[in-house]
This record gives sequence, C-alpha cells and structure tokens, in this order.
Amino acid sequence: MWIEAYAARNRTEVTEFVLLGLSSWPEMQPVIFGIVLPMYLVAVMGNALLMTAALSDPKLQTPMYFLLSQLSFIDISLTTITVPQMLVHTLSVNRTISFNCCMLQLFFFMAVGSMEGHLLAAMAYDRYVAICDPLRYSAIISHHLCLRITLTSWVIVSLNSLLYSVLVTRLTFCGNQVTHFFCDITPLLKLSCTRPVVNEMLIFTEGVAVVVSPFFFILGSYARIGVALTHMYSVAALRKALSTCSSHILVVLLLYGSVICVYLRPSSSYDLDQERQVAIFYTVVTPMLNPLIYSLRNQEVKGALRRLFRKLCISSNFQPGSQANGEWQHSS
Repeated sequence: MWIEAYAARNRTEVTEFVLLGLSSWPEMQPVIFGIVLPMYLVAVMGNALLMTAALSDPKLQTPMYFLLSQLSFIDISLTTITVPQMLVHTLSVNRTISFNCCMLQLFFFMAVGSMEGHLLAAMAYDRYVAICDPLRYSAIISHHLCLRITLTSWVIVSLNSLLYSVLVTRLTFCGNQVTHFFCDITPLLKLSCTRPVVNEMLIFTEGVAVVVSPFFFILGSYARIGVALTHMYSVAALRKALSTCSSHILVVLLLYGSVICVYLRPSSSYDLDQERQVAIFYTVVTPMLNPLIYSLRNQEVKGALRRLFRKLCISSNFQPGSQANGEWQHSS
C-alpha cells in the first residue's frame, strides 16, 4: 500500500516525453549526426533501388523477388520511423515529442519491426519449396499466395502493435524522460509508476507468439533444407542451394540477434544504455546492409540493378530539345 501511495504522490499527467537520444554528451551530438545521416541515406537509397529493380525488371517478376521488394519497403519504413527524428534532436535543444505522437511512433515501429520477421519467414518457406520440392515450386508458390501471406501478416502485426500501444496509453507515468532516441516499449515501461505486470506478461506470451514464432518457422524450414542438402550428390546443385540461402540466413541472424538481445530478456536485466546502442544497429545498420547482402551475392539482382542504372542514365542524358535542335540544324 505504501508503494502505491508513494507512486500516487509522484505521478503526473504526461502530455509529452523528452527523448534523451543516443548519447547524453553534448559534444557527441555532431559526431552522431555525421555518422548516422550518411548511413540513413545509404539505407533509403539502397533499398529504394532494390525495390524498384525487383518490381520493374521483367526478369525479376517472381514470388521470391516480390517478397524481397516488400522487405526493402519494410527496411525503408523502419529506419524512417525512427532515424529522421533522432537526427533533428541531435542538433536541437528541444527533444520533446507529444504523447500522441509517441504512441503513434510506438505503434508503427512495432508493426513494421514485427512484419520484417514475417516476411523473412515467408522467404524461408519460398527457399524450402525451391530446394526440397523444385518440380512443384510453380504450383505451390505464386504471386497470389505471397500477396495473401503479406496481407495476412500485416493484419496480425497491426493488431498486435495496437494492443501494445493501447496498454501503454493506460499506464501511469512518474516521469517523462525516455532513455532512448525513439519511443520504444521497454523504456516506456521503465517510466511506469508501478510494475506493468500485464504488459510484461504479454511480451513473453503473445509477443513471443507474434515475433518469435516466425523465427522458429525459419529454423524449421532450414532444418528441412539441411536434410535435403545431405541427399544432394551434385556439387553444382549443392553450391547453388547454399548460395541461394546464405544471404537470407545472414539477414535473419542480423535481425533476430538484435531482437533477442533487446526484447526477450527479464526486465531486471535490461540496460537502457546498451539497448540504445543495439537499437541503432537494427534501425540503421541492418537496413543499410540488407540491400548489399542481397545484391552482391545475387547475379540476377546485380543484372537488374545494372539495367536500372542504364535506364536512369539514358533518361538523365536525354534532352527534350536536342531532337528539335537537330532537326532545325538539318533544315537550315
């Protein structure tokens, strides 16, 4: 009872939060801005090029590359939800964000972040069918199936994110200084006057089901792929299968390594300073690396990007008045 009475004396109605940023040292803010801004631009441009190539190139009109284009869209969204605001705050004295905007950012971040895991699970299933049942691949995997998986996943992660956001809005906060550079669920729970038992239980039950179940699905798919690889006697087929899966495996490790490190730990072991450092990895570094991972090891993607660059160069070099000028000179 005395704990509740103490919390009641200290609680205030929070209308805005103060985001403390990636570092509390003022002299580090220009350094952070100078490092993060180029990485953000590379992430956005790289994923935009990869998405454009996957959607426009005739040779990439397959279900796998449709899923890859959606992954690029997710990476652009994930880094844009968090990074531009952080860049503005690094050069500003005012680091406040309104309560409603904070909850909105929390909703979109959790929805988009969870969606990336679902897309990676769909891509793992695509690789499983391609390697373990190649003769029936076209009959099983189709654009219609990928579209249904994508839409269903969006519904699931949106409802999950909405549930978390609503529960956070019902908390009573004893402060408004968020030890983070965006509104994430863990630092917000730390500001609660009393221990948010319901929220913590949801993270380890419903949250595990929505966020971690795709990871176990990926593990199951690759376990089946591993069994199939042991029965391959062709070195060329084995090399092709490994090359096809290696990029996807690396992206999965980058994503779930950081997710497990940050979110799937007991609340007593959370280190908010360490979480901020890991968060910059999965909001900036991973979206920046994903296009490089998929393009450098994939000849089809590299070919599509070369064709896209060629089209862009031709369109930029084309001058509408050049033809008219040539005709005028010819007539004269």
